[in-house]
Amino acid sequence: MNRPDAHFGGAIASLYQAHMVPMLFEPYATELVARVLARPCARVLEVAAGTGVVTRHLAERLPAHVAITATDLNPAMLDVAQSLGTARPVAWQMADAMQLPFGDAAFDAVVCQFGAMFFPDKVKGFAEAHRVLAPGGALFFNVWDRLGKNEFADTVTTAMASAFPLDPPRFLARVPHGYHDLVVIARDLAQGGFTAPHMHTVQSRSHAASPRIPAEALCQGTPLRAEIEARDIGGLEAATAMAEAALAYRFGTGPIEGRMQAHVITAVR
Repeated sequence: MNRPDAHFGGAIASLYQAHMVPMLFEPYATELVARVLARPCARVLEVAAGTGVVTRHLAERLPAHVAITATDLNPAMLDVAQSLGTARPVAWQMADAMQLPFGDAAFDAVVCQFGAMFFPDKVKGFAEAHRVLAPGGALFFNVWDRLGKNEFADTVTTAMASAFPLDPPRFLARVPHGYHDLVVIARDLAQGGFTAPHMHTVQSRSHAASPRIPAEALCQGTPLRAEIEARDIGGLEAATAMAEAALAYRFGTGPIEGRMQAHVITAVR
């Protein structure tokens, strides 16, 4: 895989599950799966499943007869997901959303939590989802809103600009929070075959036991880690400490919380 912005391998996968999932992803997983439950389906495909937070909700909440296939580009993420297990059997498979290894009209629902931002070609990714959906099936996905609407990520990005003023790492702004324009998303969906998507902006709160948790999560549990290490091979801990200090200054030194906001989208084939 030659996509550094989408590489979640090695230590990143375990940190992602330990910190990112409870801090950022769990509330939106519950919300996204509720939308899937509102439509009848017998075959569900999840793309960019990561460490399986949405997969576990699907396995717990969908009727037993619904078949679930969960895929991700990163083997390390799938390894963590499988080690955690699910309430019932799930078919796990490594797969690229740009070229899904499934036949036409093979699924009634495609689900993707915070993965579309990583598609190198958004239209192609949506077109693949459209191809594998049966007529009347639906794509359910979410993307983060702009950086300024997501306070932990915004604070860490500002801290990185102080740590590396000549060449700030911009992964969080460029990728996770770089695909938030609903007009652009609707255009890309239309070019991928979907029309009249339902779009909702959902605000929530992110919680952490201390400023160290989001600092470590974002600096060490995402591809921001590679950007930091590319600028200073031994500077990961120092950069994390700067992020921690910035978070403590803004939110306090004890348990902290901040605003987060995302767009949740349903597009019917």
